[in-house]
Amino acid sequence: MAANDPNGDLHEYAGGWMTERKGTDVSSFLKLSYIVVAAGAIGYAWLYMNGEVNNESRGALVRQFVAETSTANAFMYFVIALAVVFAIVLWRFAFTQPHED
Repeated sequence: MAANDPNGDLHEYAGGWMTERKGTDVSSFLKLSYIVVAAGAIGYAWLYMNGEVNNESRGALVRQFVAETSTANAFMYFVIALAVVFAIVLWRFAFTQPHED
């Protein structure tokens, strides 16, 4: 608890570097950024799963490298699934009512 808070509404984290007021919600900017960053990361992982194979200058080299080393599609699908689960949990936390401790 914060030392200068007589009502006990503030919670301190990281040794007082971060504080949270009881009953506050996540800001709209952070909610929007959660959506944009998570969707961008998932989309990037999906589009470039096997490298940038359609690039004009190095696409042929990437395709040759993938052909020689084989792909890791199953692993990449697993990583994308983990990212989707994390995004769902994050969005659920961000878009629900503030918690009361």
